[in-house]
Formats: sequence, structure tokens, C-alpha cells
Amino acid sequence: MLLFRGREAHSRSLLKAMSWRALGSIDTFLLSYFFTASVKAAGAIASTEVLTKMLLYYLHERAWARVGWGMDKRGPGEDAVDGEEGLMAEHV
Repeated sequence: MLLFRGREAHSRSLLKAMSWRALGSIDTFLLSYFFTASVKAAGAIASTEVLTKMLLYYLHERAWARVGWGMDKRGPGEDAVDGEEGLMAEHV
């Protein structure tokens, strides 16, 4: 699928999603406990949202990997000076 082509490995995106969700789920659990004063309710809320938000984050990352806007167009090892000289030579 086109959505899943990008500049970073799928395993990297997945690990980032998992670590972010762990932190997010701790936050969700603590906030849920604060509002409900129930460990059971807080656990149910945190465990439910961990799967949906991990999937959404992964898809979001892969989609943004396909967007070139705001990315450096130079290839690996190219200096900014070389790229600028190449542009200047084309316009002269």
C-alpha cells in the first residue's frame, strides 16, 4: 500500500508507537483515577485506549512519512553549499 512507504523502517515506527503509548497510557490511567477514584475504571479506560491509540499513531506516522513538505530535499552526505551552487549554476 502506498501509505506504508516512507523513510523510516516499519519496526522503528512500531517501536516509537509502543513507547509513546506506554507513556500515554500511564497518563490516561492517572487522569482516569483522578476523575473516577476507581482503579478498576481507570484500568479499563487505559487498557482500552492503548490499542486504538497505538494503531492511530502508527498510521499517522506512516502517512506523514509520505509527505515531503518541510523535509530537506538533499540526499545523504550532500552539503548545503553544494546544493546551492548547483541551483545557481542552473539559473546562470
